[in-house]
Amino acid sequence: MRRFGAWPAWAFMALFFAVPLAALLPEAFGEGGSAFGRLFGNPLFLGALRNTLALGLAAGAVSALVGTCIAIELARQPERRRRWMMTLLGLPLAFSGLVIAYGFILAFGRAGFVTQLLAGLGADPAAIGSWIYSVSGLGFAYAYYLIPRVALSLYPVFANLDLRPVQAARTLGASKARAFWDTVVPEVLPSVLSNACMVAAIAMGTYGTALALVGTQLNILPLMLLAQVGDGGSDFAVAAALSLVLMVVCVIVMGVGDVFTRRRERGGAAGAGH
Repeated sequence: MRRFGAWPAWAFMALFFAVPLAALLPEAFGEGGSAFGRLFGNPLFLGALRNTLALGLAAGAVSALVGTCIAIELARQPERRRRWMMTLLGLPLAFSGLVIAYGFILAFGRAGFVTQLLAGLGADPAAIGSWIYSVSGLGFAYAYYLIPRVALSLYPVFANLDLRPVQAARTLGASKARAFWDTVVPEVLPSVLSNACMVAAIAMGTYGTALALVGTQLNILPLMLLAQVGDGGSDFAVAAALSLVLMVVCVIVMGVGDVFTRRRERGGAAGAGH
């Protein structure tokens, strides 16, 4: 295992990352990199980049906030109840993007049952029915399956949390809120931010749910890329350049999360050294 245990991981990375990347680079940088000039000159590019960042950050923030609350609740539950709660949390991860999009259309679309219910209470059904097809509505749909990812990832953090510092702070006269803020938050915040960055990058690169939910009505980078490689696309160099731009954006976001993780590990190592 020491000698050959990492080979499957390296083979996977080579086959699904290095080889496609090696195929994209000559296409994108051919003709002196003119494909990037055509991409950046596209009037839709800046809007797509802005919408993609807004979608990822909104979905990541909402998913991290709700997922953290669920993870805390999971850690407080007895084992039997926690087991079936985790099973229910895992269900959204088993659905395809098409199924999720169709479910949100049935619930929040122009004729959705939630829309009609709110319309009966006096809300404008046109406004509610069009919201799900916006950037914020798509982020809400993404959060449906990103929240379980965060909750299941953070559950071990809260389940193994050392509560002795909290008890010591309470003994010294700190309130519950102050003890939680001074002892628990610094311990778990790097993990929460790291998970937020991870799901934000997933939201930025996902296109299946977006394609099924909004089609081409929303200008985001994954759908813009799909249009370049679809039946109507012809400039494959621009598609390659756009793929690299989207990859760089996602790598930067995940790199920020990795920085938080490394800080937590260094902090834990320093604490163990003392």
